[in-house]
Amino acid sequence: MTTPAMELRGVTKRFGSVIALQDIDIKVHPGEVHCLLGDNGAGKSTLIKILSGVHRPTEGEILVDGRPVSFRSPRDAQERGVATVFQDLGMIPLMSISRNFFLGREPTRGIFPFRRLDKEHANEIARKAMADIGIDVRDPTQAVGTLSGGERQSVAIARAIHFGAKVIILDEPTSALGLHQAAMVLKFIVEARLRGLAVIFISHNIHHAYPVGDVFTLLNRGRNRGTYRKSDISRDEVMAIMSGGEDLRAVEKEIEGLLAMIATKEAAAPPPPPGG
Repeated sequence: MTTPAMELRGVTKRFGSVIALQDIDIKVHPGEVHCLLGDNGAGKSTLIKILSGVHRPTEGEILVDGRPVSFRSPRDAQERGVATVFQDLGMIPLMSISRNFFLGREPTRGIFPFRRLDKEHANEIARKAMADIGIDVRDPTQAVGTLSGGERQSVAIARAIHFGAKVIILDEPTSALGLHQAAMVLKFIVEARLRGLAVIFISHNIHHAYPVGDVFTLLNRGRNRGTYRKSDISRDEVMAIMSGGEDLRAVEKEIEGLLAMIATKEAAAPPPPPGG
């Protein structure tokens, strides 16, 4: 087995007396899609902020390529080859695709103080980088706000790959997308894996994660409920662990009791008087 591209060992995060994450161990290898799955409140948001450098763990350590690291900011994570695509994508809708593709790293020409943006070169690089992962950009000068949700996700993924990411963290990339757009994003996730990148796919949607995932780590109430390879666990088993099987059965039993009580009251109620 190769050295993990990214690894968490015993990571715990506390906010005062609240334990958001407890003793999390994760290994993500190159050329692998590692899905972090959990329902709302499972700890996914806290975990992605630790992975991306927004938060520092209270306990435990993070390793990149087998070496311990301490991210003080998202910039530190990016410099280590860890790119995060958040749900809001960090894009400016009225700016062009190519400007959003570079966002402060635009190619320039000329010498100071006459240096200026090389628009033609920027457009060419953006178009080629996106074509490399199968995205056909009609016009890189069009406003990114005119793209569909799936297309904007694809721009963010292509940007991360182009700027040297070795680990791509995707925060609920398909949550607000229709079926066709979600399928487009899943295709680009597979493309990234085939290029040898480590992909961390954070989601609560097992139906989107299971087809592309190689490994699944299941979070519930801030704890790791198990890490499984796809060959070792079925889709239904993943769903049961994510939802907390015992909790779900208790809720179902409570609902059945309430429905039975309502039915009993309705049966015992006197009939309405004739004529209403």
